[in-house]
Amino acid sequence: MKNTALTSTHEALGAKMVPFAGYNMPVQYEGVNIEHETVRKGVGVFDVSHMGEFLIEGPQALELIQKVSSNDASKLTIGKAQYSCLPNDNGGIVDDLIIYKVKEETYLLVVNASNIEKDWNWITSKNDVGAEMKDLSEDYSLLAIQGPKAVEAMQSITSHDLSAIPFYNFVVGDFAGIENVIISATGYTGSGGFEIYCKNSEVKQVWDKVFEAGASYGIKPIGLAARDTLRLEMGYCLYGNDIDDTTSPIEAGLGWVTKFTKEFTNSEALKAEKERGIERKLIAFELDERGIPRHGYDIVDGNGKTIGVVTSGTMSPMLNKGIGLGYVPTIFSEVGSKINIQIRKNAIPATVVKLPFYKA
Repeated sequence: MKNTALTSTHEALGAKMVPFAGYNMPVQYEGVNIEHETVRKGVGVFDVSHMGEFLIEGPQALELIQKVSSNDASKLTIGKAQYSCLPNDNGGIVDDLIIYKVKEETYLLVVNASNIEKDWNWITSKNDVGAEMKDLSEDYSLLAIQGPKAVEAMQSITSHDLSAIPFYNFVVGDFAGIENVIISATGYTGSGGFEIYCKNSEVKQVWDKVFEAGASYGIKPIGLAARDTLRLEMGYCLYGNDIDDTTSPIEAGLGWVTKFTKEFTNSEALKAEKERGIERKLIAFELDERGIPRHGYDIVDGNGKTIGVVTSGTMSPMLNKGIGLGYVPTIFSEVGSKINIQIRKNAIPATVVKLPFYKA
């Protein structure tokens, strides 16, 4: 089990630690609901240093990225980031990721922790153009400072105007007394804030300065359990649950990051799938009665016939109702459609809704 550079810090704070993607990670501190609310209403900090970072450089960098990713990375300018996915050869998804344009001919790819080796091998296998690749995953730490008070709370520890960094843009500069830090207006919570990339040797100083600066704003450390409930309230896909090697980006509602203005891995087949229409679709649903939908529960029709499966589900801390995502035949995917979630012996009625579940 690997540790992040902050593992001992989390343990000293009394975090409940669990194995996650090969790392010893904090799942919660005070409790999921308290931590969730802290991020929705104030500011909280996640250690997500288990994520993977690849540097793709050189004259062929963009060519390789365009080949392996579904979005159009040619649209990126320096200081902009882009959500994308890596399609496989069979209509599914190798991983979802964020692509940063750091300099001309230099890109940073941030991938899911559980897929670091898989993604590296996949991109390497497609690199017949001679792009330079470096795996920085073991050397870099990542903190997500999230919530509506993040800008105000963090402004005192950087010379950059945080309020001037648009969503999915970033700067490289000073933060918490450290130079050359990536300050990225991205995150997985839907409540605003930043993701901070720095070296492992620097992250303890950054963590300490972040908590000093945020003290008067009620800043708290947040675990992975609240990260999951926060992302689910926004309807953000989680790799391994809602998307995987068997789900197409079109089925998963990721058509908006699948651009057929260029050729990429399996693009012809995905384009044909989009044109003929999909047979199943990832939907969002809310329970009409009390209950908590969980990953793996069956979705059934009015006759009790299984029509799909819940890929993600929880009790929404902000809405105080059961919410979830799951794949169903397209005929059941219209907003307002009625379905049922099989929770033990009971088929609990649910309604298909439009994302996000939570609107600030």
